[in-house]
Order: sequence, then structure tokens, then C-alpha cells
Amino acid sequence: MRLRQGLRLGLVLALLASVLTPLRGTAAAAVTLPTGFQEQVVFSGLLQPTNIEFAPDGRIFVAEKGGRIKVYADLADTTPTVFADLSTNVHNQWDRGLLGLAMPADFPANPWVYVLYTYDAPPGQTAPVWNDTCGDANDGRCVVTGRLSRLRASGDVMTGAEQVLISDWCQQYPSHSVGDLRFGADGMLYATAGDGASFSATDYGQLGNPANPCGDPPGGTMRPPTAEGGALRAQDVRSGADPTGLDGAVLRLDPATGAAAPGNPAIGAADPNTRRIVGHGTRNPFRFTIRPGTNEIWLGDVGWRTWEEIDRIVDPTARVTNFGWPCYEGAARMASYDNANLNLCETLYSGAGQTAPYYTYNHASAVVPGENCGSGGDAVSGLAFYPGSGGSYPAAYAGALFFADYSRGCIWAMRPSTPGGLPDPTNIQAFGQAAAGPADLAIGPGGELYYADLTGGTVRRIRYFPGNQPPTAVIHATPTSGPTPLDVTFDGTASTDPDPADAGRLSYRWDFTSDGTVDATTPTATFRYPTAGSHTATLTVTDTLGASASSTVEIQPGNAAPTALLDSPTVGTTWQVGDTLSFAGRGTDPQQGTLPASALHWRLRMEHCESVGNCHTHHLQEWAGVASGSFVAPDHEYPSYLELELTATDGQGLSNTVVRRLDPRTVDLTVASNPPGLQLTVGAITGMAPFTRTVIVGSTNTISAPSPQTAGGTAYSFTGWSDDGAATHVVTAPATAATYTATYAGAVGCGAVPGYTCRTETGRPWRAAETTVLSLAGDDTVTQVALPFPVPFFGQRHSTAWVSGNGFVSFTDPGGSQPTNTALPAAAAPNAALYPFWDDLWVRADSSVRTAVTGTAPDRRFVVEWRNSGMYGSTSARISFEVVIAEDGEIVFNYRDLNTSGRERGDSATVGIENGTGTVALSYSVNQPVLTNDTSVVFRPDGTQPPAAVRGERRRSPIPGRYYG
Repeated sequence: MRLRQGLRLGLVLALLASVLTPLRGTAAAAVTLPTGFQEQVVFSGLLQPTNIEFAPDGRIFVAEKGGRIKVYADLADTTPTVFADLSTNVHNQWDRGLLGLAMPADFPANPWVYVLYTYDAPPGQTAPVWNDTCGDANDGRCVVTGRLSRLRASGDVMTGAEQVLISDWCQQYPSHSVGDLRFGADGMLYATAGDGASFSATDYGQLGNPANPCGDPPGGTMRPPTAEGGALRAQDVRSGADPTGLDGAVLRLDPATGAAAPGNPAIGAADPNTRRIVGHGTRNPFRFTIRPGTNEIWLGDVGWRTWEEIDRIVDPTARVTNFGWPCYEGAARMASYDNANLNLCETLYSGAGQTAPYYTYNHASAVVPGENCGSGGDAVSGLAFYPGSGGSYPAAYAGALFFADYSRGCIWAMRPSTPGGLPDPTNIQAFGQAAAGPADLAIGPGGELYYADLTGGTVRRIRYFPGNQPPTAVIHATPTSGPTPLDVTFDGTASTDPDPADAGRLSYRWDFTSDGTVDATTPTATFRYPTAGSHTATLTVTDTLGASASSTVEIQPGNAAPTALLDSPTVGTTWQVGDTLSFAGRGTDPQQGTLPASALHWRLRMEHCESVGNCHTHHLQEWAGVASGSFVAPDHEYPSYLELELTATDGQGLSNTVVRRLDPRTVDLTVASNPPGLQLTVGAITGMAPFTRTVIVGSTNTISAPSPQTAGGTAYSFTGWSDDGAATHVVTAPATAATYTATYAGAVGCGAVPGYTCRTETGRPWRAAETTVLSLAGDDTVTQVALPFPVPFFGQRHSTAWVSGNGFVSFTDPGGSQPTNTALPAAAAPNAALYPFWDDLWVRADSSVRTAVTGTAPDRRFVVEWRNSGMYGSTSARISFEVVIAEDGEIVFNYRDLNTSGRERGDSATVGIENGTGTVALSYSVNQPVLTNDTSVVFRPDGTQPPAAVRGERRRSPIPGRYYG
């Protein structure tokens, strides 16, 4: 999944901490629910549950990310049976794993359980290849595939061999893996999967070493505009000249064979995968649901930098629906892919476009104003429809779409505004705020909402109590272990009841030794454990109407917890992408002494931050039963950092955990444009250049220079990057700060703006300026001159000007000679200026800047001539040009002595005119080698500018004796 920026990256995994789990079936604290609702833990002790399925016969199947499927006989079952263990085949690293689980409506008469998982092998190979351990799964080399299979059930266990229906979904990066499974009302099997592409860079198949390991078309090293790999796999069905992949697509399948289901819109296609696809253009459709009684598909598609989507396929047999990724995110074009000028996107922009999302929410905004939802990324996860009739929830929830965001830790209800209507995006309620890692939603028995708590290893339900609500029992015990005799203080005062009438009126019953005896009835109590052993202390709280709840805590007198010692890497260790970091640690116990390596468990996680201090977690790797090892620092966007966790557990189950933060070494990458102010892209960020991004040293970053683009009314075309890379290319972050400059050339030609028109002419006379040689010599000089007549220019009349040795005349003080040309218009000085050849020039010993006046009033002309001017950085180049200002406002630029080189013809010069505020300009060229000898650029007033007084003078009012200031 999308890890947000990055990673609002898809399935955002968190480490399982060493915590005491609430008693199954008891209320769970922390989550905020609407009045009358209460959350309860029904199953606990699971290892990263990803999917819940309620079988028609009352059994509950739960998939664990590592590859095991557990089955509970009913909601009261505390000891599940392992139905199947696919862990050898499942690649369980980062966001990959066993993610999809489904069974038909007539199960177990139709005795098949369907699974969708990441297969631990590249295309054409047999698992296990990676054994859940790629050195850096995010370096583009840890290539895996996806697998859809069915498992035959015999009672509570799988019988026979796994039947593979589809092997496909080449996945280069460790997120955007396979997705979800559902059966429709039509009895067909529906499946989704992500694009398998990078969540850090603009990925069109050019990444990895070797590049393009999935063999995406057209093959080999991928370059725009023809590249079709990476995230563009989600558009692959549109390129019919090559075999179709299934990444980023929605499939409708025959559940017996995995082939395309009858009635699919592309059922007549030659390619079998094309026939399977009913929707595509998704980034990471990690979870979806089907609206009850219909075949409507409602997808939660995890976004990149800006938008989370809920997409809807109204009729999967009517047409193939394209949701636009990566060309679109949300309802708008995805700038980073748009700027790469890729054919698959450009033809989508100019063609039918995308099917817009049904609903989107922005990463920077709350879904519901004032909600108490977490931050640190965005990852839309579970979806479930509440029944349109029946169920135990209030009528306002009939037909509602519940949807969750794993990263935000929230569940919302999008309710219909009219009975029987569709969920209304304007009628959303924050339903479960601060929920516990919701990775999957399901409606279970009694019409109650259940969710899989990936972080804490629980399955939870949300119940509605129309009358009296039960209390919540909360225990705090200090200490929970230690030498005997052990005196433990118990505190139940954090227990609560949501009913106001029961506030402060709970009764307490303590059983400190699990023998059924009530040992205390006060909110707090102390109990002495005289001998060693293990005891479960239970607190039961009861409200005034007899509703009760219990909670437990384990007490171990005669046993003290061990101490985990993390020896390496040491505090302050930093890393860059690709570094191999070694780790070592140990555990000591007061009773057992030095613990064996089998007592140690390591976890490595990435904290990926939206901003500094605003982070979500990706589980990267685990090691069990070892005292040392190593790992490769992964490629990732910044802000992010690693956490290495060591847990030591003694023989009685007490544990201690130590965590070491490992920060990356970072570097600033600046992208600039020449001229400044154009749009450039780094990864998912597009902005006006120059701008700087902080990245991790050694990280992979895609930079793009979109072309053409327009700024200030001038069209620009990309000519090259300072590192000689293509318009879109990958840069590996160096150890020291670096700047990458994209050079653009402005479009050549005359046009018109309010006040002036422009044209080119030949045959205009060269007017040599022989009267005055200005006191300009050397580099970067400017001087003020008096004008021989008031010069009209953009509605002002000027009596003085400043002449720069760098090839321009300004009617206002430019504040210096301004050697660096820019595109026009520009607010910065110079303004109110004429630019016959604005470049970094040098008035050498054999050069001069001269003025003269020709003609007689009212047809006088003021000439400024740069004769034989040198160019900074060259000792030989010489050019001559002039500006001729007529009394009637005409402006002419003339050129001579230009050779055929780009510099002398203007490839680093600005040619044009600009008004006094830097808001209106008429450019002829910017950084284009298009000037030629004896071709003049002529600017003529268009008569739209009102007459004006000379700047600094007063204009006489039509009323005698008055003046305009």
C-alpha cells in the first residue's frame, strides 16, 4: 500500500508489542464510538490478522499475514484450529503476505476456501526463493509474484493439495501487493491487486538493477514516452500489442477455474488476462466490498501523496472501468506521471479519461470536521456495507458503507440520506475514532461490525446497546512480578460506564488467585502472594442494572522479568541506503541468568513520517532465536527512520523489550530551472523551481522536467538537465548537497499583449550611434542617461533611463546591471525595460556602449548601441546590437556581427519588453538561438494605452489651475 509521503503507502504494518491482551469478549478501551455503541475484543493472540470471513455455518476464518488461516468454531471459541499453513509459499515482508480470503455463499456444501497471497518467488520460479528475507526489499530487486488458489475444506482443516487458479502479478516493490477476494451475488469470484510499483519514485519500469525485472513492455531499459512498466502496469490492458498483466486491476472470475467469468465485458479478447479484467487503473485496492444484493464493487484505493479514493464499479459486466492511476490520483491528473509525458497517460488525457472516484479525502484534511482520528499517513483499508434491513444498529445505518483507514486508526460510516439510497459522501459520521489498527471490516452475526486489528493481533466487534450499556473493566497492577513475598497494588478506578446514571456507581469484585473467591470489593486493593507461582487476577465491575465486564492481569510472584540488552548497533548509529548494519544483543534474567538465543526475538520497522514527528509504521523484518545478524538499510523517502527492537522472554513468559532508533544520513537535493519559476517534479512532489527536498543518502529519486509548459505568457521547451539526464530520469542521492538544473528555451515568435504588438522585419536600417560613448567598461556596469524626448511606454512617459552593459535599457532604476537573464514577465528588477539582448556581457577594451539621436521632432529616434560587445566567459566572442526608440513609441531591436554559435544568437539571452510592475511582457525569445543578422524585432504601440505625463511631472487638469499629481 501506499506509504504516505510515500508512504501513505498502502498496508501500513506495525510491530506487535509485548503487551497484555484484554480478556476476549470484554470491552476495549480507547476507541471513541457514538452513543450506545461499545467495542469488544472477541479473539486475541493472533499474529497480524489481515482478513475475517464469517462462514454460513457459524465458523469464523481469520487469515494471518504470515500465511496461516485459523478457524474458530464460533464467537465463544478461545482455541482456534489451524485450517491451513501456507507460510512456506507466502512472502511475508513489508506489506506482502496472505491478504485475501473468501468462501462461497453455500460453504461448506461447496467446500472451497479461496486465498490470495504474495508468492515467495519471481516469475517462473518456485517458492521459497527469498524465505521472507530480501536484504533490501525496497531496492527493486526483490521481485515476487501473486497467487490465487483454492483450498478444499474437510471439517476444520484443509485436505488435499492447494489448487492454484492464477499465478501472475509481477511485483517489484514491497508494497502495492495483492489485495482482496469477494464473492458477488452472481456467484462469481472477484479479486484485486496493486501495481507492484515503487511508492517513493515516479516508476514507469526504469528502476531496479537490472532495470525492468518484470519484463514490462516494450522491454529492456524503459524510457518515456513508450515505457509501460512500473505503476503503468495498472494501464496495461490498454496496450493490446503485448500480453496483459493483472497488476492494478479488478478481476471477475469463474471460481472453479480462475478463468474469466461468463459475461465479462472483454470476454471476446484473445488474451486470457484481458478477458478477466473488469476494472483497472488502481494503485493499491487493498480492500473492497460488494454492495449486498448486487454485483456493485466498492473499492478502497490507497493513494500516494494527496488523495485516498473509494471507487465504484456499478456493473462489472457492462464495460471495463478505468480509474486512471497512475495518470490520475483522485479526480485530478497525477502531476509526476503527467510531467513524464508517457504515452499511456497522454492518450488517456486526450481520450476518454478516467472514471472519477465515488468519494475522496485529502491527506491534509479531516474526513469529518472535528474528528479525533490519528495522523501519520493515510491508507484506506476495510470496507463493509451494513444491511439495508434487519440488524441491531439504529435505522440510520441501514445501507451505510463503513470504511476504515489503517494509518489514521479510524472507521467512518457513509450513510444514505434517503432510505434505500446510496451512501452519501455528504453524510459521513466518524464512527470508530482511535480504533486499533483496522485492516479489514466485516458484518458478522447479529448485524454487528467486526474488524481485524492488524497491530494488536485481535478481532474486535462493535455492539449496539439500545438500553443499558455494560461497563468497561480496566486493571492497573504494580508490580506484576518480583521476589516473594510479592505485595501487589491493584487499581480499578480507570473502569468506566458510558451511561451517565452509572457514573461513579460501579461495584467491584476482585479475584486475585483465580479460585472463584471474591478477595476484595473496593476500587483499589493490595494483595500479598507469599509463594512463587503464576496467577491470573480478575476484576469484575457491575453497573446498577447488573451489566458487568471483566478484565485480567497475569501476576508472577517469585519471578522477575528479564532484561534485554541491545549491544549493536550502538546509540547514534546512522545509515544510508544500501549499508549493511550488524546487530547483536542478549538477555539476562534474575532467575535463569544469561538467556539462550532461543529466548530472543528481533523486529525491524520503518517509521515513515508525513512530517517530522508525524509517522506511521512499516514492519520490515523479524528474526527469532538468534543473538546476532545483519540487515541492509532500505531505500525510502524522508522523513523516515528505522527502529530495531529486541525482546527477551524468560522461561515463565515474562519479557522485556528495548528499542533503538537508527536515523538516516540525509542530503538536500535542489532542483532549479533556467529560467527560474518553471514547474519541476521530484518523486511525487511538483513545485515551482527552485525548491529543495531532503532525502536519504543513496536513495532513488525521480526528477522530471515537464515540457512544454507556459509561464508568464511564454511557452518553454525543455533542452536539458545539468547532469545530462533525460527529461525524466533517476538520480541516486549523493553524500553532499547537489543541485540539478533544468534548462528551458522559450518559444520563439512575436505576439501581442495589451499595449503592444510585435513582428519581425528585414531591411530596417542599422542606425550607428556615433554621438556619445557611455562610461560603461568591464563587467556588470550600468549608467543613467537623460532621454532626448519623453518616451511613452506601457501608459507611462519617461524622461530618464538606465543603460546596462548586460544588454538592456530600463526606465526605472534596475538596482544594478543584473547579469542574470530571466523569463518575462518577472516581478524582480529590472522592470519597465527593453531587452534587445539581456545576457551576461562584458564591455571589453574594443567594445563600447553608445547613444545618438536621429531625425527631427516629431520623428526623432533615440539609439542605444552595444558595439562589439564581449560575452562573459569568452575572450573571442563579439556581437553588436541596438535598440531604436521612436518618438511615437515604436521600439526596434537590430542585430549585426552575430556568428552562427548558439550563444551569440541568443541561447542564453532574453529578448522582449516588460511593463513597470513586472506583470505584463511581450517576449520574442528566452534562451533560444534564433537571432539573425539584419532581422529586426519591432514592437509597436497598439493604441490601447492612455496618454500619460512624463514620470516626475504633473499633468494639467482640464479644469484651469488644477494638476494631476
